[in-house]
Amino acid sequence: MPMTHDQSSFRQGRGVFSTLRRFLDDRRGVAAVEFVFIAPVLFALYFLTLEFAQAIDTNKKISRIGSMVGDLVAQQPSITPGEVDAIMKIGGSLLNPYKRSAPEVMVTAIRVTDETTPKVEVVWSRKLVGSNAGPGLPAGTGTTIPDNLKVKGAFYIRATAELGYQPIITWSESGRKSLGLMAMLGLDNMEMSERYYLRPRMSSTIPCQGC
Repeated sequence: MPMTHDQSSFRQGRGVFSTLRRFLDDRRGVAAVEFVFIAPVLFALYFLTLEFAQAIDTNKKISRIGSMVGDLVAQQPSITPGEVDAIMKIGGSLLNPYKRSAPEVMVTAIRVTDETTPKVEVVWSRKLVGSNAGPGLPAGTGTTIPDNLKVKGAFYIRATAELGYQPIITWSESGRKSLGLMAMLGLDNMEMSERYYLRPRMSSTIPCQGC
């Protein structure tokens, strides 16, 4: 007896459900589906862990730059603009192999006046942005220091190191920012900064002719 249309449709439906049941019962298929959903999360966590580890290491290097630059300048009885610039460039090289953004390093000589109400003034200042060095804050301008350092007649060397950290996962080889979760969260340019105040080691002040 020839098969009716309804019987043919019923058998096709049974075949589809049978195939679907076999797929769901197959543990290998379930494992494959789970892997498709879990793998991207695992890879994302892995790369984020690596990125944050590098960011922490870079922040430590920024701290070392400020400390080293300030310490080397504070050891000089006097100094020249070229010597200050060379010290700052040595400090900047500590960031290697990080190259995605340029650090800013500034050395500022500061004095506290002997007046009844002491003022905090810039004596001289030099600044390094990437590989370009030049004058920093103008001499004679006011600046700020922690209250516990405001001692009449005191002289300080302030070393500041700053960096806009660029995560590798939001940066392309061509140097253009790419859109992503880090950019959406505002983490595509994390500001890192360290500042140190040191007293002169060899004399009461550190003059810099031409700074």
